[in-house]
Amino acid sequence: MLYGLMKYVILGPWLKLIFWPQVEGRENVPGTGPAIIASNHLSFSDSIFMPLMVKRKVTFVAKAEYFTGKGLKGWLVKKFFVGTGTIPVDRSGGRAAQAALDTQLAVLRAGNLAGIYPEGTRSPDGRLYRGKTGVARLALDSGARVVPVVMLNADEIQPPGKLLPKIKRVKIRFGQPLDFSRYAGMSGDRFVERAITDEIMYELMELSGREYVDIYAQKIKNQQLKAAAGKLTAESPTDSLAA
Repeated sequence: MLYGLMKYVILGPWLKLIFWPQVEGRENVPGTGPAIIASNHLSFSDSIFMPLMVKRKVTFVAKAEYFTGKGLKGWLVKKFFVGTGTIPVDRSGGRAAQAALDTQLAVLRAGNLAGIYPEGTRSPDGRLYRGKTGVARLALDSGARVVPVVMLNADEIQPPGKLLPKIKRVKIRFGQPLDFSRYAGMSGDRFVERAITDEIMYELMELSGREYVDIYAQKIKNQQLKAAAGKLTAESPTDSLAA
């Protein structure tokens, strides 16, 4: 009920009025039955724009911390995620990734749409990075087709670190559904899962026209954090000078 209110009454009409979305290939999303919506990830606003442009509910999972924030901001974030049908998952333990996949598998087995970002995190620079094989495992375990979708300019509208988006036309492109039934019964085979994941990432690269980098995005982010920490240390006064 809350999802429908957010989509059709609150967010949907305002999104169309302010950002006048240009959506290509929306007909590639099946009208019934399970499917995996696999998207590139450029901005926080991806989770707003894309699901609101699909006629059916697209369920994503998000870390539980988004649902437990304090104060007005925490309350607003929680209401947004609840209203858009996002499911909280505890990602603090060692089985965090599996817990997220199990949750999405239940969504698919109920005949619904499950959304996933194969890169696992937002792109640090707009390029497309190596996909994690969870999306392949999900496809194999559920038998669902994968619909690739790309956000073409979300990083221009809301760059990382920016709270308020720029007023600019949103551009989204859906590709043809990918069928991996030829690999039925091969879940757990890491070579098969890598091949499926790479095929999905290739489709995202073709649809987006973005440069592909065969490295995990999180590795780049970790390197950037380490470099930033090193820079701060180098610029900080020494203990003797600060005394």
